[in-house]
Amino acid sequence: MNWQLLPQFVVTGVLLAGPLALNALGIVLIFKSTYIFNFAQGQLLLLGALTTWWFAVVQGFPIWLAILFAMILAAILGFIIERFALRPLTGQHLLVIILMTLGLSQVLQGLSLLLFGSVQRNFPQMFSAANPYKITTPFIFNGSNIIIILKQNLVWSFVIAVLGVILVSLFFRFTRIGLTMRGTSEDHELAQSIGININRVFGISWALAGCVATTAGILLATSSGLDMSLSVVVLSAFPVVLLGGLDSIPGTLVGGLIIGISMGITSAAKVPIIRDMTEIVPYLLLLGTLLIRPEGLFGQKRIERI
Repeated sequence: MNWQLLPQFVVTGVLLAGPLALNALGIVLIFKSTYIFNFAQGQLLLLGALTTWWFAVVQGFPIWLAILFAMILAAILGFIIERFALRPLTGQHLLVIILMTLGLSQVLQGLSLLLFGSVQRNFPQMFSAANPYKITTPFIFNGSNIIIILKQNLVWSFVIAVLGVILVSLFFRFTRIGLTMRGTSEDHELAQSIGININRVFGISWALAGCVATTAGILLATSSGLDMSLSVVVLSAFPVVLLGGLDSIPGTLVGGLIIGISMGITSAAKVPIIRDMTEIVPYLLLLGTLLIRPEGLFGQKRIERI
């Protein structure tokens, strides 16, 4: 283990939990309110980042106004997806709806390519790359204290992710709409029988997921650039979702922290074989967790008649 770099890698892993948690949060939002696993979340993330770039760079709007317009468009797109793609499938087998989200992912990917092209773009800088935060630790190596350097975009991504998880948790727990969404996910027919407009619930959940995806896409684009490969980043959120629990909003943050820290520790290893396992560590953790707790760390254990 490279003990000099270990604190840096661990803290960086903690901060990487922010984008991971935001990616996972969008998936959990859809699942928690509709009981559907959304495979199109990565494409929503890509479209959100691209529309923000278009408003900010091409149209010349201030970045805050570009983000606002992108959020509005993401919410509208969520309502359109629910109305024209998913509502006709209400009552159909769950596998049919999941396959529809897979089809949507390809349609949205093609739409992004058609409207914006495949060229990599520089996203407008919202955080200073030249002035990272620095923390002097009490750990001493070669006679001097170890200094941890924190990029501003990672710090603020983590802060925004924590705030997002807290706000969404409060929304589902204490608001009427949030409670209605939770009830709808349990039983669509029962929710309809007591007067809940499940189509309205589905539309709101997709609109919220679009806004969360746009936020995650913006934060990722500020550090890694903006191109079509951004939609693939959501694959890293799947272990976070399943590790924390498919229906647990706080679980997205905890799962992101566990995976981020484990990747940071692995990256600090001196042995090349272990260091090369950084990308597969999340899936190894996922397999180990699911063998012990198939519902994830914070997911609900359901007992159903087969």
